[in-house]
Amino acid sequence: MPNDRVELDLNNPVFQENLFNLPKDIRHQAIETLRKIRQLTWQQVYSDNGLKWEKILSVTPPKGIAALYSLRISQSRRATAYRDGNLMRMLTIAPDHDATYGRK
Repeated sequence: MPNDRVELDLNNPVFQENLFNLPKDIRHQAIETLRKIRQLTWQQVYSDNGLKWEKILSVTPPKGIAALYSLRISQSRRATAYRDGNLMRMLTIAPDHDATYGRK
């Protein structure tokens, strides 16, 4: 449904490790972004200029996943995720912008 709120799956161990190891100020920004996402519909995620939800074309997704996406999780970091129904399954938080797109 277009008005269904996004549900977050933060259970990926790599994502958790990335999140917990962020510097405190960036970790706080990331948590605020996740809090914001929980309040949005998928249509709002797609059109939100602050999140910049973008399909990653340079990385082939694993079997069973249609596409991987990146989104801005803080001012300096991007996360990778994919959509699974109403779930946004978080995968990683890249150390820098290029790493998100498999360029490093």
